[in-house]
Amino acid sequence: MTIRKICCIGAGYVGGPSCAVIAASCPRTSRLASWRRSSSLSPQLDEVVKKCRGRNLFFSTDIETGILEAELIFICVNTPTKTFGWGKGRAADLKYIESAARRIAEIAQNSKIVVEKSTVPVKAAESIANILSANVKPGVKYQVCVNTCGVQEAKYCNSLLTLCSYNNMPLNLRCIIIEHWVPSKNIITMNTWSSELSKLAANAFLAQRISSINAMSAICEATGADVDEVAHAIGTDTRIGPKFLKASVGFGGSCFQKDVLNMVYLCECLNLPEVAAYWQQVIDINDYQRRRFTKRIVDSLFNTVTNKRIAILGFAFKKDTGDTRESAAIYVSKYLMEEGAHIRIFDPKVPTEQITRDLTSSEITDEPEKVADLVTICSDAYSACEDCHALVICTEWDEFQTLDYQAIYNRMLKPAFIFDGRLILPHQELMEMGFRVETIGKRLSRDQSKVVRTYANGSS
Repeated sequence: MTIRKICCIGAGYVGGPSCAVIAASCPRTSRLASWRRSSSLSPQLDEVVKKCRGRNLFFSTDIETGILEAELIFICVNTPTKTFGWGKGRAADLKYIESAARRIAEIAQNSKIVVEKSTVPVKAAESIANILSANVKPGVKYQVCVNTCGVQEAKYCNSLLTLCSYNNMPLNLRCIIIEHWVPSKNIITMNTWSSELSKLAANAFLAQRISSINAMSAICEATGADVDEVAHAIGTDTRIGPKFLKASVGFGGSCFQKDVLNMVYLCECLNLPEVAAYWQQVIDINDYQRRRFTKRIVDSLFNTVTNKRIAILGFAFKKDTGDTRESAAIYVSKYLMEEGAHIRIFDPKVPTEQITRDLTSSEITDEPEKVADLVTICSDAYSACEDCHALVICTEWDEFQTLDYQAIYNRMLKPAFIFDGRLILPHQELMEMGFRVETIGKRLSRDQSKVVRTYANGSS
């Protein structure tokens, strides 16, 4: 089969970057059809999209034409955690996967290669193949394969992919597309079930490393050790390595929690309760870290934050994205609102309506009307911190490291607190300005001989 046109069903944080990379790396590809979706792109990805859009990258809601014309179809739809029924809160909801497969079977008039690219439970490819084969038209044949990879929106070139086939499909997809930008030595072939499980396993292992270092951060705070020094020391051991050992207020995003919970559910269904409990603990530690950090804020502010103004700097789950799914900032804000605090939020990329939607969701609050009274969304960091008792760093945006903190200190109520949930600020310098600084995984000693402040009428 000659691949001339590719359709990608789904233009989220997998489909969008994947299509952009293919368009940039395969200039002869004539069309990529995708759902239209408005989202905040990372600077690198935005450059790629601008380069390719209108040339060989097209965004459209006309899925029927996309399926009819394409020889190769990627399924990149959302697979959220179920919110009801069997497996609620753990199992992946595959309704969008099934819907995409049924739509392909309904519309296709000639043979297709169908590539499962969403993160799915083991055996999902078999379900797709069964749906397609049960609805096949005369003269139409389907090849179903799995292509899992660690797509990072901010890093638009994949370094490692796995590719496999269902029903022994020839791996012609590999030479047609992937080798345009991925060296052959970095392409792994394996059986279908291994490929589907590998993506879940990769995200589970990464989440486990973050929960492990966050668990160590609690020990560091209790003993006086420094979590950054501990992470550096163990990271020099080549058996461990330095990546994903940055302590913080907790992990977020669309993949880690969803995929670990999916792993938990899979283990329970396979009658492996001890393994399920192990992976559940990764989630439990992440939840604990968010609550523990928020409790530290309340304890430091004299055991009450009722009617106090607290600035939240950063709402995305990580820098360089507008993605807020499972962001630690959502949960920190939730816990503070439950204590009666007034929250002032600034994020350079997350739109106001997204913040409001996240905080008023039924999973976060039973009283969404209170959000309007307790939350103010600000246009910049300085206005967010105006007349606040404390500021909280929840996202590691680069610009938060270059703010004029002396000016911020002068505009805050005293004593002025900073809670660095991402370990990105110069803590000693801030303490010398007069801030009381609290951070993850370490005790900070304030040298009183260097810092002398007198307070009158709330000013330094």
